[in-house]
Amino acid sequence: MASLGWVLNGVMSSGTGVGVTTDSGDGFRLVGDYLLAGEGGGVVTPNGAVDVDAAGRITAVGSVAELGDAAGSVHNVGGLLMPGLVNTHAHTAMTLLRSAGDGLPLQDWLTQVVWPREGQMTDEDAHWGMTLGSLEMLANGVTTSCEMYFFESAMVEAVQNTGGRMVMTPGVVSALLPDGDVAPRIAELAELHQRYHDPAGRITVGFAPHSPYDLTPDQVGQIAAGAQAVDALMHIHLEETEAERQQVLDAHGKTATQLLADVGALEGRVLAAHGVWLDETDRRLLIEADATIAHCPMSNLKLGSGIAPLASMLDEGLRVVLATDGVASNDNLDLWEEVKLAPLLARGAGHDPGAVDAVTALDMATRTAGEALGIEVGELRAGAWADVIRIDLDRPVFAPGRVEDLVSHLVYQGSGGNVTDVWVAGEQVIAAGKSTRVDQAEAMAEVRARGHRLAE
Repeated sequence: MASLGWVLNGVMSSGTGVGVTTDSGDGFRLVGDYLLAGEGGGVVTPNGAVDVDAAGRITAVGSVAELGDAAGSVHNVGGLLMPGLVNTHAHTAMTLLRSAGDGLPLQDWLTQVVWPREGQMTDEDAHWGMTLGSLEMLANGVTTSCEMYFFESAMVEAVQNTGGRMVMTPGVVSALLPDGDVAPRIAELAELHQRYHDPAGRITVGFAPHSPYDLTPDQVGQIAAGAQAVDALMHIHLEETEAERQQVLDAHGKTATQLLADVGALEGRVLAAHGVWLDETDRRLLIEADATIAHCPMSNLKLGSGIAPLASMLDEGLRVVLATDGVASNDNLDLWEEVKLAPLLARGAGHDPGAVDAVTALDMATRTAGEALGIEVGELRAGAWADVIRIDLDRPVFAPGRVEDLVSHLVYQGSGGNVTDVWVAGEQVIAAGKSTRVDQAEAMAEVRARGHRLAE
């Protein structure tokens, strides 16, 4: 019996995943029952299409009637077509440490569990951890991640294999600077930027000083200057816990954000993870610098760090995007959970059901996230990368199926389990829920063996 599907405005959805051969030199067209381009406002287009050129860029978006005849092959994939999600702060190779140290405060968790295991990690460990994490993200419709980690070449190779998109921001921590001299590490980061940064491809590179409580203000300032010299993103932890805020205040008499401003670290492109304990003055400094906060609600809850004042941040004009943080403090890479949790926490904390709406929540994981990373992703529009996901609307969570409620359905179902197919730069990397490039069973076996070894 045929599926009843999603019937909206006379259009019926198809529930199956699809395998699409898209090697035409003229490009191709994807046609869905519905299209959510992500340009803002949550506009849904019935019988929508995305035209993609041979370079993996979008050439046109709209209804089939508006677009007319396609230049290349046409693939009627059904379902909902929308932009891939963008995970703006992750340590994805930590799939090897998933759930480790549950229940410990942040500093104890880092010093007693995370850092000792990471100290034993090899390039090959990081490669397999990143491979499995990248597969997990892609299967959930997360096409881009911004990674703060080490083992940079292994991380890049892993994502090149899976077909995902990554901003690699190599970490700088005090433990790796025994004499306090940060210049050699900055030189390494500059070399990595020169080697891997490719805005025309799927890998870009930034600089990642760990935090103002781990590094000195002068060290952070030097790293920021290195990033600014090549117009690279500076990615940093900021005000995650009350304890770290107080630690910086006690040591310097100023907040971490004020210290960043003092050393010129806010003068470039800045992505700051967490921001749970920022005060109004801190937020104003970040707004004036056009900086971005990567909000990680699941991780903040699991580690007992607090709840970021999301509604206030947005009302004041601070750019906020969404992220999972590392697997060990989440414990998964399904960004849809953050898309659901962020507005719910804001509403509960403010006793206001209108504090953050569904359209805003989804935008923080798509269009605004792409803008924060400086990549043309998170929105289906002419000139952007064809990072597209297909959602199966023939699932109970999408019933009864009113087009007016589709964005709310997407946000509050809170799971990547409804994603069936994924394209990155026009290449199908997930077909019917499975990777087209990498053997997931092999990656699982590697991570299991290596994760057990690190825990011994």
